[in-house]
Amino acid sequence: MKLTTVTQVTIDGVMQGNGGASDEDRRNGFERGGWARGAGDDETRTFITQTYQRADAFLFGRRTYELFTSWGSNPHPIGVALNEAPKYVASTTLTAPRWENTTVLRGDLAAAVSELKAKPGGELQVHGSGILTRWLLENDLVDEMILIVIPVILGQGARLFPETGPDLALDLVKSRVDSKGVTIQVYRPAGRPRYATA
Repeated sequence: MKLTTVTQVTIDGVMQGNGGASDEDRRNGFERGGWARGAGDDETRTFITQTYQRADAFLFGRRTYELFTSWGSNPHPIGVALNEAPKYVASTTLTAPRWENTTVLRGDLAAAVSELKAKPGGELQVHGSGILTRWLLENDLVDEMILIVIPVILGQGARLFPETGPDLALDLVKSRVDSKGVTIQVYRPAGRPRYATA
């Protein structure tokens, strides 16, 4: 399976608390939650729904998994896709997952993810899960990244990419902007960037 990360981010790279509830994620004094609610036009909402629907399996970090369990009984097509597909959680603390069809990955995470990627199928998707996404990128396990960029600057909150970290070049595969200024960018990792020499 191809491993695809899907992340909603602000112009300044914040991914924390994007969902519908303003109190979804208040870690570290974050007060500006719900910034993605209502963003994007019908085409963007359709793109997001279809992205979930094409997944053969989902991989989550523990915090995102727990936030997503509210989709468990939701009849929306995204809820149906999440319920029907296998779910994998990278966690050292989750012991009894409440959501059907969930497997907790423990031990050697790189080996477990590589094993999932080796299975036949289309896509293993990671939604949100910032810590996990950064780790997957650092370990060269991401095949494709989808960034849904909301035209807002928050000035606070956890960012997808930390201030310091490993470098990575990306090839742009697709890009579009909707009528409300939301951009969808699809990238493939392309090794390390090249830098100018003196």
